[in-house]
Amino acid sequence: MIAIGGAIGTGLFLGSGSAIHEAGPSIILSYLITGIFIFFMMRALGELLLEDTSRHSFIDSVQYYLGDRMEFIAGWMYWACWLTLAMADLTATGIYLRYWFPSLPQWVGPLLIVIVFMLINMINVGLFGELESWFSMIKVLAIIALIVVGLVLIIMHAKVSGRTVTLANLVNQGGFFPTGPSGFLLSFQMVVFAFVGIEMVGLTAGETKNPQKDIPNAINTLPVRIGLFYIGSMIALMSIYPWFRVKETSSPFVQAFAAIGIPAAGGILNFVVLTAALSATNSAIFSTSRSLYALAKSGNAPQKFGKLSPQAVPTKALTFSTAILFVTVILNYIMPAGVFNVISGISTIFFIFTWLIILFAHIKFKKAHPKGIHRFVMPGYPLTSWLTIIFFFGALIVLFFVDATRIPLVLSIIIFFVLAGAFNFTAKGKKQK
Repeated sequence: MIAIGGAIGTGLFLGSGSAIHEAGPSIILSYLITGIFIFFMMRALGELLLEDTSRHSFIDSVQYYLGDRMEFIAGWMYWACWLTLAMADLTATGIYLRYWFPSLPQWVGPLLIVIVFMLINMINVGLFGELESWFSMIKVLAIIALIVVGLVLIIMHAKVSGRTVTLANLVNQGGFFPTGPSGFLLSFQMVVFAFVGIEMVGLTAGETKNPQKDIPNAINTLPVRIGLFYIGSMIALMSIYPWFRVKETSSPFVQAFAAIGIPAAGGILNFVVLTAALSATNSAIFSTSRSLYALAKSGNAPQKFGKLSPQAVPTKALTFSTAILFVTVILNYIMPAGVFNVISGISTIFFIFTWLIILFAHIKFKKAHPKGIHRFVMPGYPLTSWLTIIFFFGALIVLFFVDATRIPLVLSIIIFFVLAGAFNFTAKGKKQK
């Protein structure tokens, strides 16, 4: 359930509103294209993980094939990935809570939730898995419910908001590309954001008793999940609800179900999307603490972050990472209207950098083992690898032309080179000197 739930997050439930606003029905094509390249990236990750199952994370493979400096950069970048993702998800919780409590300040939700989840993660690591399993099941059922309801309404030719529910709505309201090529390209920021954290599917499977079986299964079912959860839900949503009426300030899923007229449907869906945001926040807080713990154990962070409590929790790493999340509360107080788009853009950039590092590590691995060392090989290598790299670089170029992500992109590039230089001051860096 954690693996399945990893394919559904705040990027789909909330971020898709912004993407639909930018691209209209052509967002379906955006999800399809992005999903294809995400699948290739995951196949590269799977091949790296299966090369040596004693390595518990792709960071270990990065160190082996790209060196200690890149391991340092990738480790801190990945920590930043989950930190910014947690900030975006916390912001989403504040937005969702205002559905029931319109007068509630947007910063209050993130403040309460970050405290609660920090305490939960400190008490028992097993509680994290239990919560994630239930959160994931709720998300999956919600998506299936939307698709089933959409299919029934299409068959019945029902009317919603004065319009007949039909697949023709995907082209009848300005065509498939109603906002033109620019709108289609600009939608990729939120579409790529919808997939961030998906590499956790492979990492989660890597902790199972039979990774040789579980990693391929988790990754090979990605196309089915992408087709069902992303493309299927977008087709159903825009068949039911006109794309141009979708507001960016709340979940398009909530808007669609509220328009159907089912009593309390909007409130039920808002509970579901709130659950999705809580799930993603829970995963992000767990991952930031474990990433910082791994950095400390590898000598790339202060040793105090590498200590475990009697409950096997890296308490100091957890406390430090969570403390930084309180910046989200301040941002939601200062700029509640645009904070989600800004933070999600930063998170997208960090994850793209991480995925590119995975792909370059995989290429180095393939040069060392041209025929591979097991059956789970990257399909179409090297063409698919380089096409995927080109796609991610193209996504970064698009982000440069988005006002909300231009400065974060430049700052991310600066951070990359600052980390490269900071490695010289670590114990490993001094030894290499």
